[in-house]
Amino acid sequence: MTIAKQIAQHYRDLHYGPNTTGINFKETLAGVTWQQATTKVKDLNTIAVLVFHVNYYVAGVAQVLEGGTLDIRDKYSFDMPPIQSEEDWEKLLAKFWTDAERFAHLIEQFPDDQLSKGFVLEKYGNYYRNLNGLIEHSYYHLGQIALLKKSLNAEE
Repeated sequence: MTIAKQIAQHYRDLHYGPNTTGINFKETLAGVTWQQATTKVKDLNTIAVLVFHVNYYVAGVAQVLEGGTLDIRDKYSFDMPPIQSEEDWEKLLAKFWTDAERFAHLIEQFPDDQLSKGFVLEKYGNYYRNLNGLIEHSYYHLGQIALLKKSLNAEE
């Protein structure tokens, strides 16, 4: 198996399991209603905002892997359109799952000999660092989502 295919599998395991952490997005987001997804716990981001935020970076890096430009900016990464219904929440989740699979497929197709090449700008490091960094970033927020879900379920 190529390194790129291993990274893609690691990314899929983050979303669908199984993985060594014992947590994944599919199981964690299962059963989360739109009301729960948009409920603030203290001054923390909501579940919906974190899902949007994770996907914002995935979609942006996927665009680069498709040969496009890196158009995402950190300052916009939490600018989620309002979620006002179950339909809005389901649309966000559908985009999240579709973009995840698209991203995994793009990683699989990525040539191993390009992983050490620079990613867009020198300050960003190489492709390998960015792909793995995106996985680490996603796990970080997955942990936050899991804690928010536990907190919201405990309050009900």
